Amino acid sequence: TISKHKDDCVQLLEQIHKLLNAITILHIKSDAGGEMPIEVLDHVGKFTEILHKIYTFVEAQQKGNRVKSFFRQGEISALLKDCQAGLQQSFEFFQIEGTRALPDIAEMKKDAQKRHQEVLDMIEKLSEATASERASTMSRHYSWSSNSSNSISMLPSEPKIFHGRESEFSDILHLFNAGIPRIAILGAGGMGKTSLARAVLHHPDITARYVKNRFFVACNSVTTKVELANLIGSHLGLKPGKDLTQAVLQHFSNNPPSLLILDELETLWEPASSRANIEELLSLLTGVEDLALMITMRGAEHPAKVQWTRPFLKVLQPLDQEAARHTFVDIADSGHSLEEVDQILSLADNMPLAISLLAHLADTEGCSNVLSRWDKEKTSVISEGFDKRSNLDMSISLSLSSPRIQPIPHSQELLSLLAMLPDGLTDVDLIQSKLPLEKILKCKTTLKSTALAYSDEHKRLKVLMPIREYLQQHQPPGDHLVQSLFKYFQEMLKFSRDYMGTQSSSSTITQIKSNLTNIHNVLQWGLKQKQPTLSNSIYCVCYFSRFSEVNIQMRTPLMGQIQDLLPQLNDHRLKAYFLIESI
Repeated sequence: TISKHKDDCVQLLEQIHKLLNAITILHIKSDAGGEMPIEVLDHVGKFTEILHKIYTFVEAQQKGNRVKSFFRQGEISALLKDCQAGLQQSFEFFQIEGTRALPDIAEMKKDAQKRHQEVLDMIEKLSEATASERASTMSRHYSWSSNSSNSISMLPSEPKIFHGRESEFSDILHLFNAGIPRIAILGAGGMGKTSLARAVLHHPDITARYVKNRFFVACNSVTTKVELANLIGSHLGLKPGKDLTQAVLQHFSNNPPSLLILDELETLWEPASSRANIEELLSLLTGVEDLALMITMRGAEHPAKVQWTRPFLKVLQPLDQEAARHTFVDIADSGHSLEEVDQILSLADNMPLAISLLAHLADTEGCSNVLSRWDKEKTSVISEGFDKRSNLDMSISLSLSSPRIQPIPHSQELLSLLAMLPDGLTDVDLIQSKLPLEKILKCKTTLKSTALAYSDEHKRLKVLMPIREYLQQHQPPGDHLVQSLFKYFQEMLKFSRDYMGTQSSSSTITQIKSNLTNIHNVLQWGLKQKQPTLSNSIYCVCYFSRFSEVNIQMRTPLMGQIQDLLPQLNDHRLKAYFLIESI
């Protein structure tokens, strides 16, 4: 329910309706066969931008909507003024244009009815069709017409750019071929869950099987079980009511086999206050024998009270390199240096949303400019849109605000620490480093359940590059956390130095090799600290440099930073040690 600015929202929607009518009339009455002048198209484009802003404004008024938390009251008021000013400009233009073209909406309806009758006459004249076929066609047409005033169901389009999900796609189709499936598409934000669901929705086998009984319901606009049931009911064309739960179940039970896709269900399922009720509704829906159910949800957890079809679909991971390249080239064309493309993909960590946003930017600015901007702006370079599908920072923020994280406060601290550790950490690292975090393995489980972190093939807990960049800018780890990890690596490096060449150092060598980038980043942090951490960091850099020379035949670039730090130290022994190690 709109809790504030209700009158403003109503007025905005009324103005949008009038403008859409005016634009439709201009299109119909165009002297160029539907083609509109550049000036008109330019104003249509500006109107579209205003619609995005209005959508954001209305979303921010919803009770319980997490988008609201990203705006201060002053920002909401400024956004409202911006929306009103934009609509006023559109009115000033289209009112004039509408008057010049034809402002009579009744004539537009008359024209539509005429075209409708022409279609019916054409169907009637098809000599190839039998009488029964014609009757079936007319029946379907009038059935649709009678429901159209009540139903808001409109299927989203099939994704035009879709690579790298062949395995998951095949697994889903196999589950459909085996019976009436109940499938959860899970993964981190921006991983392409909705795109996969849309691709399945439009597959020829699915279309043939469910014909017009396919329903795609976006759940991000409702907050309770009853609201969700009513939203599903509106897609089915049911008569509005206080609680359509039973009517929805009855509809699916009395009709041919149907497919229901609930997109972004996490907005309802994550809050503890509504989780049980949502799971109860899912249980009721899966109790309908011929109803196939598919949900998309951030995270890696399946809602309870549902017998999800096995084997479970794997949590979506980043695209492989070939699929990532295909996705980039489909958006930004193929005239870019492969080396620069791969550099951009490494920044995206092959996350589909980040690839799409960076590719669109590269299409207009070029890869070199994108790489240069990323060095300065990081994730904010692709965070200028008004929703989570066009704004990477907003998508990440939504994941970070998940109610599943709030009961485990130290999980966010662990996530911030992981953001500076590209190599990730093993369970051994988490425990032996003695991080000052309670229930650290529970924190790990929480991060994995929300898909903010994942375990790679070596069981190392990691965070994707775009999320790491965002956290380093907006939520860096506390010094007390990094200090604990510093001591852990310090002991590891010192042990390796003291027992170099002995059998007892072999496992430590493996540990250090698995943490090379982590150690570099932590020592980089140490060189910026005050005493005594600074002196300890210089010793550790020397240990690390010697280890690197012996085991990977290279010297750490951190050695080059120490020379400028020595003058501020009154430690002759350390200076002498550094000079010896520098030789």
